[in-house]
Amino acid sequence: MTLKAAPSTKTLLLLLVLPLLFACSEPPYQNVSNEGLKTLMQQGVPVIDIRTAEEWRETGVVPGSHKLTFFNENGTVNPAFLPRFESIVQGSDQAFALICRTGNRTSALARILTDELGYQAVYNVERGITHWIGSRNPIQR
Repeated sequence: MTLKAAPSTKTLLLLLVLPLLFACSEPPYQNVSNEGLKTLMQQGVPVIDIRTAEEWRETGVVPGSHKLTFFNENGTVNPAFLPRFESIVQGSDQAFALICRTGNRTSALARILTDELGYQAVYNVERGITHWIGSRNPIQR
């Protein structure tokens, strides 16, 4: 008998296991705090919020963020992600910051973008929008 997991379960497992696989190695991207994100934004570095539309409606977004869902509501990768991402980030050496709810999805995506696609200036917002809002930083609805 073969057990098949639903796509959302597979995605959840991937997100839970990826950080464990790389826990002992230095990530190929840079984690940044809220203050680090503010500095990057002042330098004109684009911020890409990879959450779903429902999540954006629930919390709002960091002002000026590009809203670009990575995982669809059903747990699969959004096929429009890469073309839209490449229209925002012009080349593998352009800096950009990724943000999600808690920093887990963006950590996994940051590793893919650096290891598999060769992006070099990738910033992951630690603790995500949850911490951004909890620290009373501005949001845009």
